[in-house]
Amino acid sequence: MPLTVLSDADIRSLLLTLTRDDIAELQHNLAEALHDYSTGTQESTTGCSANQPQRIAVPAANKQTTLFMPASTSTSRGIKIITLATAPVPSITPSLSKLSIDYPRSSSPAPKSPSMSSSRSSTTLASYTSSISSAPSADLSVTSSQTTTPRGSLTLLTSTGIPYAFLDAEEMTAFRTALASTIIFNRRSNVHSITVFGAGMQAKWHIRLALMLRGSEIHHVDIVNRSFARAKALMHEFYTSPEWEDLRNANSKLAFSIVSSEYGEYQRLLKEHIRKADAIFLCTPSTSPLFPAEHLTSTEGRKKGRYISAIGSYRPHMCEIHPEILSQAVAPDHKHHHHKHADKGGVIVVDSLEACLKEAGEIIQAGITAEQLVEIGELLMVKKASMREIELGTGKGEKGLGKWLQGGNVIYKSVGIGLMDICVGEDLVALAMQRGIGTRVEGF
Repeated sequence: MPLTVLSDADIRSLLLTLTRDDIAELQHNLAEALHDYSTGTQESTTGCSANQPQRIAVPAANKQTTLFMPASTSTSRGIKIITLATAPVPSITPSLSKLSIDYPRSSSPAPKSPSMSSSRSSTTLASYTSSISSAPSADLSVTSSQTTTPRGSLTLLTSTGIPYAFLDAEEMTAFRTALASTIIFNRRSNVHSITVFGAGMQAKWHIRLALMLRGSEIHHVDIVNRSFARAKALMHEFYTSPEWEDLRNANSKLAFSIVSSEYGEYQRLLKEHIRKADAIFLCTPSTSPLFPAEHLTSTEGRKKGRYISAIGSYRPHMCEIHPEILSQAVAPDHKHHHHKHADKGGVIVVDSLEACLKEAGEIIQAGITAEQLVEIGELLMVKKASMREIELGTGKGEKGLGKWLQGGNVIYKSVGIGLMDICVGEDLVALAMQRGIGTRVEGF
């Protein structure tokens, strides 16, 4: 049996050829795999959670962590092995209830324009210059000198143990994470404005897939990042790279903006972007919340329904979203509001209940229990059954569930599971073979 080898360049080339229909099919296959993971039994479904070992984290040199992620589907077995920078564990855990919204600033004057916006009608990004004089805020994220991009490989074997593919895991990991993250996003009724924390590969693929799936409806993409230079580079890529040309041409109303903690008025702008966002993607390995809870837990913050996807943190000491936001999301709703609030589901959506209870810092620090979590695969099953009832005229379906998923406050937390890699990896290998991408090793 030939072995297919896909380098990072091969995978990137393949991913950039994908059409909207390709993305929709890949996302459908991933959703089905997650459905099997959550609802299948060990006797009937190879891909059920009972057949998926928990990943192993091994500390490596130079503040790195290596993750071993075995998994299986009905057609493949495999393991992904990746190494990435470890976010430092704080020696003293800050009080989350006293999270300051005042970031340290230098004595130098801040730039007059604390954010940078650009639209198709504006001058090109390449002509933009900026002098940053205020000091960046201090936080506990991985420093910019350390890459948080996972480096490693995915090995795929047939159900009988024959190796048939070897893939570089760097770009693929970012893609599969964004593919899962946008499953619920693609069902939202309003995606006019999205805010993305981070400017790395995860952030880029979340933006790209959001635009591919709902691009004509998105008018604002706000990038929030500690480093203005990295955010500017990502925005420059969108406006100048041929790889983004089709997405640029598809929406003349689309505008990007950058908000960086290197600016003096960061907190005011951050609050504005959080409040106006219809979807928020958190793509950083931060160990402290990226914005104060009150931006969303206050009366004003609760008026609007938002989809929040937190995928950057993956260890118990990491925390992208304030635990108070999660606590409010699962608190009983007594319906005695003096002000209008967006619908909430009373649960946090996760990729894996077991993995998130063990590894998701936000879940652990908020004291969220298993009863307050629902796996996305289980949620999709309920949604599918409800829609089928409506189509057949045998019932009204779960109207409350649909209303919440489409327009309420929905939080999705993912730490990543190996099943995602196997499922997406299988599909990418099949596409690569169809399109003549990669290297074949005959008689391996």
